[in-house]
Amino acid sequence: MPLIDQLSGLLARASRALGLETIDSFPPGHQYARTRWDRAYFDIASDLKPDAIERAMCEAIANTPSVFAHIVHPTPGMQRALLAVIDTRLRRSCGAPFDLLKLLIDAYASPHTPEAVPGLRRVIEDTAGQDLAARARAVLVLLDAGPAAFGVIEARA
Repeated sequence: MPLIDQLSGLLARASRALGLETIDSFPPGHQYARTRWDRAYFDIASDLKPDAIERAMCEAIANTPSVFAHIVHPTPGMQRALLAVIDTRLRRSCGAPFDLLKLLIDAYASPHTPEAVPGLRRVIEDTAGQDLAARARAVLVLLDAGPAAFGVIEARA
């Protein structure tokens, strides 16, 4: 059976190299190798380069922000894509998008999630145990107080 195992391994490698498989993480050794996503929500071909993978993930988040819930340890770029959607919703409506802020807050439950905005992790950790509305307001205050890197301004909840 070693021949079948070798053929199976070669076939798997060829399939990945040709982009015939869907991946659920960045390549081993990549800066964000801990980042994982659910293949059912993201159709990422195995032959894409890491920059193209992140770009495709960010486009998916921009189009359907709820898919952010299916990412473990999102990269700062993915978080910025969600922050852009939050900013858009803040500008279009009179209320805060608590559903999206909850996704961001939940992502920081793991200490392995890289911080996209300086101080964001601390604000989320400091408000642990409070209700979602208070935590979301604290995040919005941080984003409103920082430089306009994300365009989140006048974010009054």
